[in-house]
Amino acid sequence: MANYLLDDVFTVQKLDPDGKKFDRANSLIMCFLVSRIEASSSDQQQFFMQLDVNTDIYKLNVGDKFNMVLAATLNLDGTPDSGYFTQPQGGRQSLADKFDYVMHGKLYKISDVSGPSGPKVEMLFSFGGLLMLLQGDTSDAKKLELDQRLFLLMKKV
Repeated sequence: MANYLLDDVFTVQKLDPDGKKFDRANSLIMCFLVSRIEASSSDQQQFFMQLDVNTDIYKLNVGDKFNMVLAATLNLDGTPDSGYFTQPQGGRQSLADKFDYVMHGKLYKISDVSGPSGPKVEMLFSFGGLLMLLQGDTSDAKKLELDQRLFLLMKKV
């Protein structure tokens, strides 16, 4: 069974809270729509998230609930991957088959911040230029490490 680094259910609170930052991410190869969502966890931990989402392939609205998982590998048995994505052969499934939206990226900054409810951790991730800010209790982030490569997986609930 896959070992999750983080697993929680979030509710979308706002779309593009500071206005539309990216009308289109332009390059010669790709052109896609991006929205920044703000969401709060609603189940196990108490997290706040800002996440850039490619809305051409995964549409979210205010009030939508989604399960978000961070995992170090897509292998269902939890074994490390090679760092390269290969399409599963012979009917073999991966963790990605259980989710609607998957991104691969890196945790590039971890900071301790104080809040009214005690010490918190703030983590910044990059998924090929799409960014995520995740704030929560320091104990909930104990499995995450700086420069760690990981997968973000999402599905609506």
